[in-house]
Amino acid sequence: MEDSSAYKEVSPILTDIPRFAGPAPAPSGGRLAAAPVEIPRLNLILFLVTLLTTTMAGADLAGAPVNLLDPVSALMNLPAGLSFSLPLMAILLAHEMGHYLMSRRHGVDATLPYFLPAPYPSFFFVGTFGAFIRMKSPVRTRRAMFDIGAAGPWAGFIVALIAIVFGLTRSTVTPLDQSGGGLELGNSILFWTVSRVVLGVNPNNVNVELNPVAFAGWIGLLVTTINLLPVGQLDGGHTVYALFGARWHRYISRTAWVGCALMALVPYLLGYSFWLGWLLWFGLVFVLGLGHPSTVDADTPLTGARHWMAWATVALFILTFPPVPVAFAPPAPNAPGNPQQQQPAEPSEGNGISVMFQAPAHPGTRLDGRGHAGTSRDGAGGARTAQGSFRA
Repeated sequence: MEDSSAYKEVSPILTDIPRFAGPAPAPSGGRLAAAPVEIPRLNLILFLVTLLTTTMAGADLAGAPVNLLDPVSALMNLPAGLSFSLPLMAILLAHEMGHYLMSRRHGVDATLPYFLPAPYPSFFFVGTFGAFIRMKSPVRTRRAMFDIGAAGPWAGFIVALIAIVFGLTRSTVTPLDQSGGGLELGNSILFWTVSRVVLGVNPNNVNVELNPVAFAGWIGLLVTTINLLPVGQLDGGHTVYALFGARWHRYISRTAWVGCALMALVPYLLGYSFWLGWLLWFGLVFVLGLGHPSTVDADTPLTGARHWMAWATVALFILTFPPVPVAFAPPAPNAPGNPQQQQPAEPSEGNGISVMFQAPAHPGTRLDGRGHAGTSRDGAGGARTAQGSFRA
């Protein structure tokens, strides 16, 4: 796809710096004139609706499902989801405000963030598709392109890291139990390392009652990873363009685009776990465009601190990258709900971190060594639980 078609009016799931709508030049002096910032009604409504859907998601994962048709129980259960929704919204807001503030610093006209609520309950179990801003004027230099593109992931990452550390310090370590089955949430180098340092044990070998704040932080790391994919006009594409220029951006973008498909197809053919989401991004990135529009000054490269910061941004992508963010694992032979199995499961070392959301009476999220996900309800209609894993 040619660079001229790269700017679109739509944004992918999670976050992105979307395409500018017109060729209006930046004001003289390189910065937008100071003016009162008014929050448009649409932006505010979308923010509030997304806060509601993410809080509903957090409450449901905590075992207190919110039914809007029953206002009394909804109001009673909704607060159970705030420990998940507030840090998640803070991460998304920090990401987008990083883009917005850096855009204004470089004289690029940009909108305030648009948050995207996801219908809940639905397949999108966190209650949101993310957020985005729209840039209404072109970026003048590769330096400005890098500053704007990298500011979002770094701002969101910092808030996510704080959430992870805070949540892990309020989590409880218990002996490893990998008898369940179901959904596995993938691990990354960074999340495993932080868990190892904060908890003081190898998180692969234990269960962890994970606080919802830490789970929101894990989602934040996934947001960072997806946005730093070095393709098209995602934040990683902006970084690659600023660091290497248009020619190398074309090669790297197309290679990473094919890599998205291979990340799903190769493990599938070899019989390993894989994430179908990579195929979704393979198609989505093609629709959004693989190219990158030229800045007004397309030749001046990054130098000094920006050059090294660009390489640090590439390293951030590698450290937060989970090859299989979500996968399904069968239950162990002796697991409840699998009565046809005859031989008992033998204990073994876990392969990652997993999460189980518990009832509001016991706030927190359980991580077992494999990260199995499923749902159950006790015979008396008691608290609903769901468990999932972070697996390397």
